[in-house]
Amino acid sequence: MRAKKILVIAAHPDDEVLGCGATMAKHVQAGDKVDVVILGEGITSRDNIRNREQHSKLFLELQQSAKRANDILGVSTVTFGTFPDNRMDSLDLLDVVKTIEFFIEKFNPDIVYTHHHGDVNVDHQIVNRAVITACRPLPGVKFKTILFFEVASSTEWQVPSLNSSFNPNWFVDVSDTVQLKRKALQAYQSEMREWPHPRSINAVEYLAKWRGATIGVEAAEAFSLGRHICGG
Repeated sequence: MRAKKILVIAAHPDDEVLGCGATMAKHVQAGDKVDVVILGEGITSRDNIRNREQHSKLFLELQQSAKRANDILGVSTVTFGTFPDNRMDSLDLLDVVKTIEFFIEKFNPDIVYTHHHGDVNVDHQIVNRAVITACRPLPGVKFKTILFFEVASSTEWQVPSLNSSFNPNWFVDVSDTVQLKRKALQAYQSEMREWPHPRSINAVEYLAKWRGATIGVEAAEAFSLGRHICGG
């Protein structure tokens, strides 16, 4: 079977590991190539007024954490964007779409993983919309599958409704790689929280066990299928 090219498009550093870290590691172990694009800078939303200059050291430390985390999973490349943290709704959507189109053309993926549209985090919502637009099924495109992941402390915090609820219909057995996800999240020490916060190591492990129990395995990651094109 031909090795696949996988592209993970995330809004912030740590979203990619929270959303599909164990699946990424499973792809790598299967011989697939995994690339990650993190569009947002992170950190600056903690201030009332955005000021990139005063956080230059923290940006570097966060990017180093991201590289360590993704190295643990076996990711080939991690690319960092500079979109404003939790302020992507201040941008023209077209600018985000064009950026994603550039990376789609560069990495030519078979499968794209990204955020679910119903997340409470506005950047996740914008990235989801932009990915759907950038990945529209034009004649001649290569990628066949778009999958939306859940991110602890965002997906489950949204108020349930028909239009926003995360209802997974695609599950990946990650019983053999979930510990790599745990190790990768430990590299993101500054972004993780203590139990019982949903973005704690314990909570992420419990979620993996629950998703696994849903399909009768030790651990799983769950996704909502955006599009899957068979054949061709």
